[in-house]
Amino acid sequence: MEQLNDNLLFRWFVGLSMDDPVWDATVFTKNRERLLEGDIARAFFERVLAQAKARPLLSVEHFTVDGTLIEAWAGLKSFKPKGVRPPVPPDDPGNPTVNFHGESRSNATHASTTDPEARLMRKGKGREARLSYHGHVLMENRHGFAVDTCVTQATGTAERETALVLATNLPAGATLGADKGYDTADFVERLRTLRVTPHVAQHDTNRQSAIDGRTTRHPGYAVSQRKRKLVEEIFGWAKTVALFRKTRHRGVRRVGWMFTFALAVYNLVRIRNLTWVSAAT
Repeated sequence: MEQLNDNLLFRWFVGLSMDDPVWDATVFTKNRERLLEGDIARAFFERVLAQAKARPLLSVEHFTVDGTLIEAWAGLKSFKPKGVRPPVPPDDPGNPTVNFHGESRSNATHASTTDPEARLMRKGKGREARLSYHGHVLMENRHGFAVDTCVTQATGTAERETALVLATNLPAGATLGADKGYDTADFVERLRTLRVTPHVAQHDTNRQSAIDGRTTRHPGYAVSQRKRKLVEEIFGWAKTVALFRKTRHRGVRRVGWMFTFALAVYNLVRIRNLTWVSAAT
């Protein structure tokens, strides 16, 4: 609202002249809720995807699934024991001093007072744990378009559980690539139950893999292992260009809404780039 009052470019974008009064802030709040209720982000995503299908630019047989952590709009100081009130007022209400030494914190016993749906997660051993969400993407392997997406709470099994949900929409006989984190017997077996061929990267030799020679002997498996790395370009674009390294929204619903919008824009950029290359050649 401040920018609409001060920035002529903002006024031009929304169709206001220099002398037009700026809307009340509640207009944006109400419109945002209407957009959420109408699932406009998903409708926009599907319309963009339809353009890619019409070109045609999408594979209907080979796919990749992966997830990434999205840092929540909440600090670790807000991660407090559930149902416990601070005994004394903080020394600085805006930025209180908190001593975590000797305190055991987990999602079972603690929750963020700023964003209760965020969960404490770390990217790997030795990495700092942060309040996060999990962003999931299903990608087709031909040109690296995101064909499905969602956001869930961050848990140790969220990536595999959500991947199975996304895989239910794949056609019978399709292949699904994924990294080593998906190489579990249960995940591979459930994909085969869905009649989807698991092209999951195998664990190192010190751990038994659920993928055997029935899958790895086919040339398509090696192709999937190369193509699945394209999904990192989607995550990289979302976190740098779309500013999703740390979300500015709270709650699974709103974070997922904006994540879907971001990937729809990513697909638009891919359509533009691929169409421009085709026209130039």
